[in-house]
Amino acid sequence: MEKSEGYLFVYFAGEKYEDGEQIYFAVSQDGYNWTDLNLNKPVLKSNLGEKGVRDPYILRSHDGKKYYIIATDLRIYGNGDWYRAQHNGSQFMMVWESEDLTHWSEQRMVKLAEDGAGCTWAPEATYDKKTGKYVVYWASRVKDDNYEKQRIYYALTEDFKIFTKPEIYIEKENDVIDTAMIEHNGKYYRFSKDETTKCICADVTDAVINGNVKPIEAEYLKEQAQVEGPAVFKFNGEEKWCLLIDNYTGIGYYPLITDDLTSGIFAKPEVSYKMPTRARHGSVTAITKKEYDALIDRWNRSYN
Repeated sequence: MEKSEGYLFVYFAGEKYEDGEQIYFAVSQDGYNWTDLNLNKPVLKSNLGEKGVRDPYILRSHDGKKYYIIATDLRIYGNGDWYRAQHNGSQFMMVWESEDLTHWSEQRMVKLAEDGAGCTWAPEATYDKKTGKYVVYWASRVKDDNYEKQRIYYALTEDFKIFTKPEIYIEKENDVIDTAMIEHNGKYYRFSKDETTKCICADVTDAVINGNVKPIEAEYLKEQAQVEGPAVFKFNGEEKWCLLIDNYTGIGYYPLITDDLTSGIFAKPEVSYKMPTRARHGSVTAITKKEYDALIDRWNRSYN
């Protein structure tokens, strides 16, 4: 596989804008300073379901041959109805595929959560070498407990078309949503939003599923109030990681840096940074120089 020399950020722009709940791209060479693509207009648009998509997650297939984008089927613009969204909306996951990041398949809509689930929020996926399948995880409220609490559920897939029956993945005393995960040295570090305290909590497990889970004490993360949508990535060629968190009350995304995921110690970067315009809950993947150049060439009307 070619050396990674840049980054692609895939995100949505929020329910304040008519076109905000669609798929946006930005690229970066250093992971700190981002360039909007396509004049900060949608790169992919949803034509199915609620015709709005949120919380997009991008991943490279385990064999390196293609990319997948998965996202929440949800439109809040024009209605603002979060009760409906959690109890009787956003029940599907949207999927796109690409071999080169510039040409994307037709969108498809997937029934992922169990019958009676009120929502299927912020799906993400991790390839599990032990099962040879992708573990897709998301947040749902379910009818069985009268939609009492948000939990993280998971299902397995080989192709993002057929999925196993969903099972509970993460359940906490408080509501939990927006789980992001990254592997390092055989361990999986998970970052989730505590929907009650509105901050990010962290844990580590020795397996993607059915592992031994230990909480990570991350006091600085607990001090970051009114945040959601964690997105985590490793800097190319460095033993250093970036955790992006979205302050949804005003400033939007900002980066926190660590050189030791196990420690739970994060800090704001010592260098200047520039986030994508209007970026809301999304994800980052490392890309090659060839892929970076192709993205610039395809959507070269960059807006600064």
